[in-house]
Amino acid sequence: MVKDKTSLYLDPLHSVGYLTRINFRAFSKALGNLTEPHGVSAGQWRILRVLWEEDGITQREISERVGITEATAVKGVAGLEASGLITREVDEFDRRKMVTWLTIKAKNLRKKLIPLVVDVNERALKGISRKDIDTVRRVLVQTYLNLTAD
Repeated sequence: MVKDKTSLYLDPLHSVGYLTRINFRAFSKALGNLTEPHGVSAGQWRILRVLWEEDGITQREISERVGITEATAVKGVAGLEASGLITREVDEFDRRKMVTWLTIKAKNLRKKLIPLVVDVNERALKGISRKDIDTVRRVLVQTYLNLTAD
């Protein structure tokens, strides 16, 4: 007997949303376990990753690129600043904006933290074929595009 769609999606193991959420939490926990000894939470890692790609951006730009609320970005940036990993200064062109800059300490952390992220991803993908990994990436990108359209 085939379940109706409502029953199917109420079963957590058939809900792509639920499976995505628990995988995100598992990734975050595994990553945090490796980055926290370096003074960086999993949430702060996501901000650092963005700043390593482009330093000198605003908190709003950070929140958009990381995919978090501005309030969450403010908290994460404040924690990074308290740890001596970033500095903030008023934008010279728009004094209402704060620009975030990496410190030398944060720049040096990149070489230590990137291998940890590689490790987490490799552990997560162990035993999964390249074809299936490519399919999962395509599906996740498409679900994101579907949900963020308009």
